[in-house]
Amino acid sequence: MQQGTLMRKVKSKSWKKQRYFKLQDDCMTIWYQSKRTGKTESAFSISDVETVREGHQSEVLQSLADEFPPECCFTIVFYGRRGNLDLIAGSAEEAQCWVQGLRQLIEPGSFPLTFALASCTWIRDWFQKADKNKDGRMNFKEVQRLLKMMNVDMNEDHALRLFQDADKSESGTLEGEEFVLFYKALTQREEVLSLFQEFSEDGKKLTLLELVDFLQQEQLEDEGTEELAMELIDKYEPSETARARHVLSADGFLMYLCSPEGSIFNPQHRALWQDMSQPLCHYFISSSHNTYLIEDQIRGQSSIEGYIRALKRGCRCLEVDCWDGPNGEPMVYHGHTFTSKIPFREVVSTLGKYAFKVRHPSPAAGGCGWSLWAGHMVVMGLWRGTVKDPRGQQAPWRCWAPQGASLSPTLQELKHKILLKGKKIGRLEDTLDGPGDEAPDVSDDDNGAEAEEERRKAKVGGTQHSSALQKDKETLAQALSDCVIYCKNVPFRGFQEARSHSRPSEISSLSESKARKLIRDEGNEFVRHNAWQLTRIYPSGMRTDSSNYSPQEMWNVGCQIVALNFQTAGTEMDLCDGLFSQNGCCGYVLKPPFMRDEETLFNPSDASSREGPGPVTLTIQVISGQQLPKVANSKEGAIIDPLVRVEIYGVPADQAHQETKYIENNGFNPRWDETLQFQLHVPELALVRFVVEDYDKTSRNDFVGQFTLAFANIKPGYRHIHLLSKDGTSIPPSSLFVHIRITE
Repeated sequence: MQQGTLMRKVKSKSWKKQRYFKLQDDCMTIWYQSKRTGKTESAFSISDVETVREGHQSEVLQSLADEFPPECCFTIVFYGRRGNLDLIAGSAEEAQCWVQGLRQLIEPGSFPLTFALASCTWIRDWFQKADKNKDGRMNFKEVQRLLKMMNVDMNEDHALRLFQDADKSESGTLEGEEFVLFYKALTQREEVLSLFQEFSEDGKKLTLLELVDFLQQEQLEDEGTEELAMELIDKYEPSETARARHVLSADGFLMYLCSPEGSIFNPQHRALWQDMSQPLCHYFISSSHNTYLIEDQIRGQSSIEGYIRALKRGCRCLEVDCWDGPNGEPMVYHGHTFTSKIPFREVVSTLGKYAFKVRHPSPAAGGCGWSLWAGHMVVMGLWRGTVKDPRGQQAPWRCWAPQGASLSPTLQELKHKILLKGKKIGRLEDTLDGPGDEAPDVSDDDNGAEAEEERRKAKVGGTQHSSALQKDKETLAQALSDCVIYCKNVPFRGFQEARSHSRPSEISSLSESKARKLIRDEGNEFVRHNAWQLTRIYPSGMRTDSSNYSPQEMWNVGCQIVALNFQTAGTEMDLCDGLFSQNGCCGYVLKPPFMRDEETLFNPSDASSREGPGPVTLTIQVISGQQLPKVANSKEGAIIDPLVRVEIYGVPADQAHQETKYIENNGFNPRWDETLQFQLHVPELALVRFVVEDYDKTSRNDFVGQFTLAFANIKPGYRHIHLLSKDGTSIPPSSLFVHIRITE
């Protein structure tokens, strides 16, 4: 057997160890072993790899830039919280071989049937785990061990019968195709077969017309159903003969139900589907707090990985805290704490590389190229040299305002721009038309009696105005001030004050506690305010563990920039991912019409204040689960007792949850067949979260998987819900099978 490719595995500037890396014959597993001892250190599956970065694109490799050329360096990035793997190849050719090979293997478009591939990978992984003696075959004892690993508590006689049926060679072992037969018998989906036979006259196939009937009656497809049926047969029917006859077999029917077209998430809403020509304040914006931190707020690590992960997750509002560093170089970290520091230039370089990278290509817009937001002194020096703005003037940064623009530009006008939120000398009108006659306000956030006093004095007359302007110029660089165009930071002094003196180009930041008080006391005024001006919400300073508050209550009043700690997994980030997983994952979601009206009567505490149709009823039949994962760190041989809980997040009147009974000792193919029902008064703001837990009668239930989406993105009918892990990564082929109905 070949030893593999010898490369350096790097953990720090001083830790560089040579290891042999080799792609296994299954083309799905990579192992590496020590050069010195020859002992295998570790292995990982291709399915665990999210992406591969070329060159010095990690902090470790950047620290070695003088020692190793970028052509020999690359980084393997894994899903979830697993650390990156930094590697240095012996030559540029070797590095390219690995980079291109890995990209080909992980590229979703490389294979026509991703569901079939996932199933094959799953089968192969289980076979390798259970084949203890690595002889390429499996005896009945190994099969019994496998069943325990797969969360199956099966009667021994039944298991033996399946084993013997699959053992076509009668050798007492399973190998190759025999194991595939055993696996298929094990995963027989009776509930899907029963549904298939309801619409199939002969019980063996669905004709084109029978498939059309199913799509219309159960899936509620009402347009172009015959064309859709033809597409589904061509795409998911594995038999060439059946495809030629325009019929769908039971295998093809199951593959369709497990595909994106059979998902609970409306596939049309995965692409860019909303109006992107509205003013910025009419959108919810995916927003991060202290983006540079990947741990806690006091002693945590600062890393450019925080920015990369947030941007790849669809975040459009980033935070960069700059402080004076050694030798005059600005550093980014959480001030007045013990967090580590990263050079500002590295952050800027990272934003330049990842700010507008496409995550989910969208034909309508050519990708998610909508404007990136960055808060607190960011992006100076991102563009070298100068660029011309539309008025023909030279400007060192791309931060111009379109000629004749209103104070509230549309998202379309801001496409591919980076905006800065920060302090500013003067008003936007001063930037566009020359100095005005109003004193500047450069105070930050929602506090500061000194700022109020400056404002009061500035209104008295020319002398005070001149004095205040001079003080502002002394404390804020004019060049930085000029970069702030549409997001001038102003203190919040009440909704009446804002209506009288503030502008749409300004923004206020509120702590979560102050926002809650305003929601409770002046809910309708808060909604009206957010219809014409931006509001940013940030976590309490007491959240030193980087925990999160619920973003839903802030979205209920239309707050656009609800900043969360992206590094902390949990329900709050599930809601964030659930809301922004639509619309091409561009990080912008259009608010409902009644939240874009400055004279709206809507108040989230009074659901009846919403104008429009009455409540809707959401009925969910939870049918079954498939191949649910084991609980992390569970005992060997332990099998979960799964239950499903459905949670509704929205206005207070809609907040609810219901759950099924638990199924004892079956995480492989549990059947619930239970119906849950919810009434939604403001469905436009509702998010639905499906959670699978392992029931425990003596302690808190353990998390197994979840999936969250906006109610507006739910596709009715028989649907699969593909579960995600606690940190939001997929866990194929784990899923739920449900039937959804929505009635008014």
